[in-house]
Amino acid sequence: MTKDNDIYERQRPMSSAFGYRSTAADVLEGHDLSGVTAVVTGGYSGLGFETVAALADAGAAVIVPARRPEAAAAKLEGFARVTVEKMDLSDLDSVAAFTAKVREAATPIGMMINAAGVMATPEKRTAQGWEFQFGTNHLGHFALTAGLSPLLTTGARVISYSSIGHYRSPVRFDDINFEASPYEPWEAYGQAKSANALFAVGLNARAESRGILAFSVHPGGIMTDLQRNMPAEELLARGWVDAQGNPNPLFKTAAEGASTALWAATAPELANRGGVYCEDCSIKSIVPVDYADMMEGGVKDWAVNPDAAEALWALSVKATGLDAFGS
Repeated sequence: MTKDNDIYERQRPMSSAFGYRSTAADVLEGHDLSGVTAVVTGGYSGLGFETVAALADAGAAVIVPARRPEAAAAKLEGFARVTVEKMDLSDLDSVAAFTAKVREAATPIGMMINAAGVMATPEKRTAQGWEFQFGTNHLGHFALTAGLSPLLTTGARVISYSSIGHYRSPVRFDDINFEASPYEPWEAYGQAKSANALFAVGLNARAESRGILAFSVHPGGIMTDLQRNMPAEELLARGWVDAQGNPNPLFKTAAEGASTALWAATAPELANRGGVYCEDCSIKSIVPVDYADMMEGGVKDWAVNPDAAEALWALSVKATGLDAFGS
């Protein structure tokens, strides 16, 4: 890579007019997205729902793939230009069926926001036998993006939801499925979130020459359905809620949490910064391996390292049989 294309150079800090408490509506104010079609996973709850609502208000058409399409349709009833289709991210066959249907419709796609995910689940496997968090959060979105890549237009952006949780683990290339070591749900989550960030690095390296950019984002601490696998005692012990179950006041609302992905998807100042990890509507620096300040943020090298991104890409192509934009 030349220095201009070096992810370490691109990851240098950059602020914007928005910040920690900016909302999805704030970020999209003044944007006319009429004529743009967006695909948003997880678009009927939490961050995904706020994303769909803001995009629809800005004039975009939105396709929402959903594991529970009836529930999604009920939640999104009343939104103009929003359609729901069945898809289960944890099953690559389901992803393939969805992408084939969308390709048949041949609607150009100007934005993908891969917001769906699972967190700290009990140990289980996807339909294809992968550790559930890695298989759902990463491989499902890898296959979705690859399957829809022929429809991505010049100027399109693909946003992958990572998390500060990537601090917990790099991608464990020697034991992704926890077959040689005991399963630890938070380490598995960290691995999946590191993979989400590395996917943006690998995708951007392949797609940028075609006018398509990829970014990863940390939305911030937010109480959503993502915490459904955590018992109340753990939420309290972590300080995420108080004794009455009220969220920590430092947490963002879902509308605030959705802002960074929409900023990454629309900000003109990011035109030459594809592949980077964003948070709080900004780019923050790469931090040392032993850095642990999750409030101040930043990204670990292992989540943006180009060699790790290439290794993950090769693994993902083998796992899915798909290779967006070639190698």
